[in-house]
Amino acid sequence: MTNTIPMSDSRTIQTHLVLPPDTNHHETIFGGKVLSYIDEIAAITAMKHCKSGVVTASIDSVDFLSSARVGDVLELEAVVSSTGRTSMEIYVRVQSMNLITGETKLTTESFLTFVAIDQAGKPIPVPGISPKTESETRLFESGPARREHRKQRIKMKY
Repeated sequence: MTNTIPMSDSRTIQTHLVLPPDTNHHETIFGGKVLSYIDEIAAITAMKHCKSGVVTASIDSVDFLSSARVGDVLELEAVVSSTGRTSMEIYVRVQSMNLITGETKLTTESFLTFVAIDQAGKPIPVPGISPKTESETRLFESGPARREHRKQRIKMKY
């Protein structure tokens, strides 16, 4: 694809404070709350990339690696990691930080797929991406394998 955009152009960062209403009886954040944050930042990232509306096609994977507690800060970082003709794969990394101790830890990693749409809700083409850093290149080069896994997973359902 000749029309490519640097991956870093879509990078989006959000910060959230974990408050008591966001947590369960263990005083750790609800997984559903984290999923909501992930879907939101991924949608923003996809819209930044394609300059149009988008819809969530799938949440491909979510790995909850550790929990965040009341008073922690969540920092979400998202980037377009792969593109198809009308679709974009978004990688989201969530890290928590204890503001008192300064301890940070990776809490969640996720891949989502979005489709760009026009005002009538019809899919439209998206620009490709070009990685510039080593970590971007790893994400970009592993994209086709994740895409194939998605296709196989969907095929198995039918």
